[in-house]
Amino acid sequence: MIQQDNHVEIILYVADRARSRDFYKSILGYDPVVDVPGMTEFQLNEFCKLGLMPEKGIAKILKNKTQPPASGNGIPRCELYLMVDDPAQSMKFALKNGAIGVSNAKVHVWRHKVAYVQDPDGHIVAFAKVL
Repeated sequence: MIQQDNHVEIILYVADRARSRDFYKSILGYDPVVDVPGMTEFQLNEFCKLGLMPEKGIAKILKNKTQPPASGNGIPRCELYLMVDDPAQSMKFALKNGAIGVSNAKVHVWRHKVAYVQDPDGHIVAFAKVL
């Protein structure tokens, strides 16, 4: 069983680690805590990191036991849901830094105002604020 106070890392498989590093560095507003050829990591909070791993690197680990991660590039495969002060402003900033717009900021039934973009690899990034 996973303990709630343990560290969690979410890893996105990316085609170009440096490009994705620069994109996430710009939208998060801070530098990664690890930045080496096989992995970039951002400390999102005390218990959670965001990792960026090259598709070629994970393909070597998976050893053809699954579909190659690159075969899904550009297809939304996950959503990174980030709490921000101003979803519309965060979306504008992300668009200026290489994101593709998906949905402008609007209020949803779960009482969050959310704007959605797609990162350079097709992963969805949501900028949300609790109302």
